[in-house]
Amino acid sequence: MNLQALMQQAQMMQKKVKKNVENAKKKLAEKEVHAEAGSGLVKVTMNGRHVVKRLSIDPSLLQDDPDMIEDLIAAAINDAVRQADELHETEMASATNGMGLPPGMNGLF
Repeated sequence: MNLQALMQQAQMMQKKVKKNVENAKKKLAEKEVHAEAGSGLVKVTMNGRHVVKRLSIDPSLLQDDPDMIEDLIAAAINDAVRQADELHETEMASATNGMGLPPGMNGLF
C-alpha cells in the first residue's frame, strides 16, 4: 500500500470517527440519569452532558439542619455525575467501536 492511499484511508477514518462522536454527543444531551439521596428526599435529574435538568427537595427535609440538606444535595449530584460518566463512556466507546483505535484512545473524546 502506498503512502497516499494510507493517508486517504486515515482521513476517511478520521471523518467517520468525528461524525460518530458528534452523534454520540447529541445522544448524550438527550439521555437522562436520575439519582437520589436520603431515601428519595433529594432527587437529581442530569443529562449525559452533565447538565442538571431538575433538582427536587422534599418539603419535609427543609425543617432539618442545613448541613444535612447540603450533604444530601451533594450526594445526589455526585451520584448523577457518576451515572452520566458511565453513560458517556458507553456512548463514546460505541461511537469509536471498530475504528481500530489503540487502547485508551476512546477516552479522548
